[in-house]
Amino acid sequence: MSLTLPTPDVFPAFPYPTPYAIQSDLMRHLYDAIESKKVSIIESPTGTGKTSSLLCASLTWLHDENNRARKGKLDDVATEDSDWVSMQTRDRLRRELEAEESEYEQRLAKARRKEAQLKNKGRVLKKPKLDQRHRQSEIDDDVSFLPEDEEEEDGMNLSPAVRALMARMNSSSTHNESDPTCTKVYYASRTHSQLTQVLPELGKLKIPGSLSVSSLDFDPSSSSFSISTGQDVSNVSLGKRRMNENMQEEQDNPTYHQPRALSLGSRRHLCINDELRSRVRDIDEGCRELLAEKKDNRCPHLPASEEETRINDFRDQILATPKDIEDLALSGRLSGICPYFASRKAIPQAELITLPYNLLLQKSAREALGIDLKDQVVIIDEGHNLIPTLLSLSTVHLSLSLLQTSLFQVTTYVSKFRNRLNASNLVQLKRLLAFLDILSKYLVEWRDGKACATPTQGPNLKATQPETQEILTPAELIERLGRKVVGLNMLEIVEYLKRSKVARKISGYADKLAEQAEREVLEVIVADGKKKKITSSRKGIIPPLHVIEDLMVALAGATDDGRISLTLTTAKTKTTKTTSVEIKYHLLNPAPHFRDVVDEARAVIIAGGTMSPISDVQNQLFPYVPAERLTSFSCGHIIPPENVLTLAVTKGPSGKELDFRAGKQNDSGVLADLGQIILNFTRIVPGGMIVFFPSYKFLDMAKAAWATVEAKGGYLEKFGMKKKVFFEPEDQAGVEQVLQQYAAAVSATTSPTLSSQSHTGALLFAVIGAKLSEGLNFADNLARAVVVVGLPFANLASAELRERMRYVKREEEKRLKEADKENGGGASRESGRKGKDAAAELYENMCMNAVNQSIGRAIRHGNDWAALLLLDHRYSTPSIRGKLPKWLGGDHLLVPGSFGGVVKEMGSFFRQRKT
Repeated sequence: MSLTLPTPDVFPAFPYPTPYAIQSDLMRHLYDAIESKKVSIIESPTGTGKTSSLLCASLTWLHDENNRARKGKLDDVATEDSDWVSMQTRDRLRRELEAEESEYEQRLAKARRKEAQLKNKGRVLKKPKLDQRHRQSEIDDDVSFLPEDEEEEDGMNLSPAVRALMARMNSSSTHNESDPTCTKVYYASRTHSQLTQVLPELGKLKIPGSLSVSSLDFDPSSSSFSISTGQDVSNVSLGKRRMNENMQEEQDNPTYHQPRALSLGSRRHLCINDELRSRVRDIDEGCRELLAEKKDNRCPHLPASEEETRINDFRDQILATPKDIEDLALSGRLSGICPYFASRKAIPQAELITLPYNLLLQKSAREALGIDLKDQVVIIDEGHNLIPTLLSLSTVHLSLSLLQTSLFQVTTYVSKFRNRLNASNLVQLKRLLAFLDILSKYLVEWRDGKACATPTQGPNLKATQPETQEILTPAELIERLGRKVVGLNMLEIVEYLKRSKVARKISGYADKLAEQAEREVLEVIVADGKKKKITSSRKGIIPPLHVIEDLMVALAGATDDGRISLTLTTAKTKTTKTTSVEIKYHLLNPAPHFRDVVDEARAVIIAGGTMSPISDVQNQLFPYVPAERLTSFSCGHIIPPENVLTLAVTKGPSGKELDFRAGKQNDSGVLADLGQIILNFTRIVPGGMIVFFPSYKFLDMAKAAWATVEAKGGYLEKFGMKKKVFFEPEDQAGVEQVLQQYAAAVSATTSPTLSSQSHTGALLFAVIGAKLSEGLNFADNLARAVVVVGLPFANLASAELRERMRYVKREEEKRLKEADKENGGGASRESGRKGKDAAAELYENMCMNAVNQSIGRAIRHGNDWAALLLLDHRYSTPSIRGKLPKWLGGDHLLVPGSFGGVVKEMGSFFRQRKT
């Protein structure tokens, strides 16, 4: 008897009449991957309806899985008694299940009505203000700064009040049998803005309403699911007729199921305490500080335990209709209940949960939120960001000044409370002090040694500047710090810091002393007759010791997957120059930190518009996953091939080979050739044209050269005669304005009623990997051509990059040796890759990932069209063109032998699309 769900040939839930063939293929692949418990990497170009396909396939599987679970429950109650007894037992269970589902749906309907009433009233509940006098009296009591001895902890270092609240929320949903817990789809992306695009697509799906429980049964004789009424045998024919009539009525008047969706977010997005937001620097820390207050001074948006009904009602409102982060915050304001904590209570009943990367990828965050990935479906969108995010989430930055601040705060705290601390607290704090003191002295010594070093004369008689950075393993740093640090149990110290909450206590006491000092200075100023007010808010600042905790955790691990870098830094003012040092822990291997997700989840789907080269993602993230569990899918684009022209431009108008390596980017001849190429393109390309440079430095050099009016310059003026010219700002604040001006210029010059003879569109210069190369849509006339200048290889002068490349190469060689041993020295699949340099592969893949993101800004829907122009002779090499997306690389990439051939291909392409 098989309970396996067969992969559907069609997906009725798809929101549009007929999906494209590639969309159907993607949905079938995804459905099968989930059912077969696979790890899959999916590449679906932007504009191919990727989000709709992912949601449709995963939620169709979830719908089928729920029906399978219901049928399993009915089958479990089958007895070996007579058919009549068995059918009666099933009939009773059916009625119970139907009653539970009906009651729950009625609750959600009631919640929808209540929410509609609140919105119609437009009422925002008045938020009671906190009593400043009570808070001040608490601060003045030094007892509040003593460590907490309760042996309670969690991954996010929450206060006992918050833990109690969350425990109350979780326990109520756990013990209330009418609240369903179900299989879920966790849908993660990098930012909330990207997740906001998911819910509109969800609302378009046509997921059928759940089959009536009375129509579900299992026919053991056929080893497949069947429909039965479950009534007395004498009434089977009548029951079948009624069931068929009901099914026909449902087909004539279909009702669609709206999955219970939940958006999880941070306090920064969901906090509705305006007073708190206005007076703290960090919302997370400010919230924790406020929740640690006594009963009367805690946040007024957290209902007391006796107001459980209010929390339950708001939870039902959250699940009643899909809400993005902004909607959730608004609902919290209307209800007067904190949406940040209330949303956690909705997790057990949610079917689709959207959340940013950090809440999914950090184990401590998952544990604090009560997220259990066991047998759940995980979809990670914008998957090209996954590896960089995993590496960055484990990075720790600690400056010497912050370290010295921590040392001063702990020293002051221990001196003040020495006689009030018990022996256990005092021992751990003395160990912490020893670590801080030794590390601080070592960094000062390292800084002074590097700062005083003089240039050395190399064999070529040229002066070599002293190194300003050093890379160490965690074990090497600990060894340098000496026996006292080697003997410390750092994990024990970290556990103590979290359990006692002493980091926040120490920081709070330091803030109190600083505020007292400021008040004394202010009194002196006032006494002198000067009315000068001193204001500085220290509320909501992350305690410095929290960074120390993270560093100690990294050092305690002391694995080969991480490195410590020491970097000399310089801060200049008008009168002084200060030299300092920064210590940084960075991760080299993202796989171990993602393994928990892969091992726990039923299926893990990593999807993106440009995941090429897929082999790179597999090698970096899943070296331990068995081949039979790992799958991939890469589809073409929905646009016809004739709607995109992809050219590798290998030669310029002068006939010289185009080479934009870093060493040639300041060559006047190279810049002149590039200026002439872009000028020729502006004469051919209609509408908007975007030119991506490898770096701001290269763009600035080109801009300066083209601004001259010499024989080989003046190109900026010439560009402006054909198209309005814009440059990507280095400051994020100016991006929106530039985009609006660029769009307006394109619209004005491509509209029949607004066009002028002087311009034929707009020209936008941008930088690969910067603000405009990802997450923005340049559809239709906004990007009729995307030009990529050179290849954006990372700077090999980075010691961190070099270390990661060495690590990758060493790990690859290790795997090859192990593969050879397993095969007894004979030929194997791994042995055939011995000539492959893993470090060079990584370096090239990082470059092409950035290129693929940039060219993905164009071609945003099925009827779009554009030219993609890759300027550098290296784009014609097999290794580079093989890393382009499949729908662009291979035979789709044209390599004209001359620049004249490029112009000819472009002219023909754009003439065919003139209307």
